[in-house]
Amino acid sequence: MPPETRYAKSPGGLIAYQVLGDGPIDLLWLSGGTSHVDVRWEAPASARFFERLASFSRLILFDRRGTGASDPIPVDAPPTWEEWADDLRVVLDATGSEKAAIFAMLDGGPMALIFAATHPDRTTALILANTAVKTLASEDFPIGVSPEAWEQWIDVFEKGWGTEEFAAMIAPSLTDDPATRTWFAKYMRASSSPRAFAAQARAMSAIDARAALPLIHVPTLVLHRQAFPLIPLEHGRYLAQNIAGARLVELEGSDSFVTYGPDAALVLDTIEEFLTGARRVTDPDRVLATILFSDLVDSTQRAAELGDTRWREVLDRHDTLAQKEIEAHKGRMLKTMGDGVLATFDSPGRAIKCALALRESIQGLGIPMRAGLHSGEMELRGDDIGGIAVNIAARVSAIAGPGQVFVSRTVADLVSGSGIRFADRGVHSLKGVPGDWQLLEVEK
Repeated sequence: MPPETRYAKSPGGLIAYQVLGDGPIDLLWLSGGTSHVDVRWEAPASARFFERLASFSRLILFDRRGTGASDPIPVDAPPTWEEWADDLRVVLDATGSEKAAIFAMLDGGPMALIFAATHPDRTTALILANTAVKTLASEDFPIGVSPEAWEQWIDVFEKGWGTEEFAAMIAPSLTDDPATRTWFAKYMRASSSPRAFAAQARAMSAIDARAALPLIHVPTLVLHRQAFPLIPLEHGRYLAQNIAGARLVELEGSDSFVTYGPDAALVLDTIEEFLTGARRVTDPDRVLATILFSDLVDSTQRAAELGDTRWREVLDRHDTLAQKEIEAHKGRMLKTMGDGVLATFDSPGRAIKCALALRESIQGLGIPMRAGLHSGEMELRGDDIGGIAVNIAARVSAIAGPGQVFVSRTVADLVSGSGIRFADRGVHSLKGVPGDWQLLEVEK
């Protein structure tokens, strides 16, 4: 469940914040102009990221003034960066935190740098992700952008803000994850309006926090994506070179955020090791996945009609087609089961698309296919898998009819907003599985 949202009173207005976890380290999270303490919990990947942080810390989340659930600010007169940095102090006071590690991303970075330099007694560590100490180029800072180029970026922000096209542009890893892409577009709109965000982006042209760097003497971790176009890698390297003892970790990809994507687990492991001194030993035998079962309908009768030799040719062709489609959709085929397959996927959307593609491919064999999918935790047993989630997927598949692709309610919820359409096929009891289960059919 999302934590309760509370408000802290600052001289400039009310600041929305949340607290979760009871770890020994206070960790203050700041994502800058893209933030909404409530909406961020609507995306499963985002929620899992913050729940993992709260597993080893007392995590404090807040929206700076002018974003999310906090009080708005005048569009034409935003706070100074020093005034914005004071939001951190207000939130720490409200949560009873004497000192905290600070995670700051994007335009939240300058706020964290200023706070750490002016309040060293309240800062235990810094984590800086995809951020810069200064935006515009100057004679002594050639890695910045020109005022003209920055205005072009601002124009892009204002025209695309809150759209799925813009979400895919600044987070390319969401291309194959339509549900999260739809959520991220909503998250932007909840954070601020296009005009308000453009005003905050324009305020970034005044950033120059270089004077703070020599004053920072806490452990500092710099995370930066290698191909992030808005704030190139050179900015992350500059921070690491000019903060005493700072460590730089270069991340693959070009996404603006580090809270989702294929390397989210690596980011979390790195943060936990940096703050606690120990990397978590995870259980390699249990993972979350979407499980696909498929089989050919009335295969026994068809085998009798064709004879052993011809039936073996059909099965070989079936296995080849299945392997091709599963690999094309970035899944893992664990085994064939005579007249069907068992496969796993790390994306429920790709699993559904694979099942539909496989159904179409197999039509040429003259035998209808059915499939069932469920998302849940499974046990790894060498080259095989087990667990209740596997049993559920098998039972869902058994209920589907010829040519049907059935999914559990869990799968349908995970791809909400993706454009995939479902038809309700009622509530069913699944053999050997407790409770009643709502099943849905993927519409053709």
